[in-house]
Amino acid sequence: MEQVEKMSVTVTAAMARDIREKVASGSYASASEVIRAALRALQKDDQEHAERISSIKARIKASVDNPGPGHSSEEVFGRLRARLEAKATGGGFHEEPSNPLE
Repeated sequence: MEQVEKMSVTVTAAMARDIREKVASGSYASASEVIRAALRALQKDDQEHAERISSIKARIKASVDNPGPGHSSEEVFGRLRARLEAKATGGGFHEEPSNPLE
């Protein structure tokens, strides 16, 4: 078992009530166990967040390094203007696009 260190913490009344309820229900043997479980959950959440950020950064880098065919802003806005003009003159706005830029 890891070496333990005694420490005093201050919590809100609601948090203290939650801790006591966890112990009273038998879910945890002591307030210390509740706090340790909460810290383990926080550590897990922090690790998962770091992994998500790392994954997002890797996808961004891959996209920047290999942008694919791409479309110029002029091309995109030109197609959007044409599509909006066609819809405004009677085509309606309810049909499914035939490709991502339409």
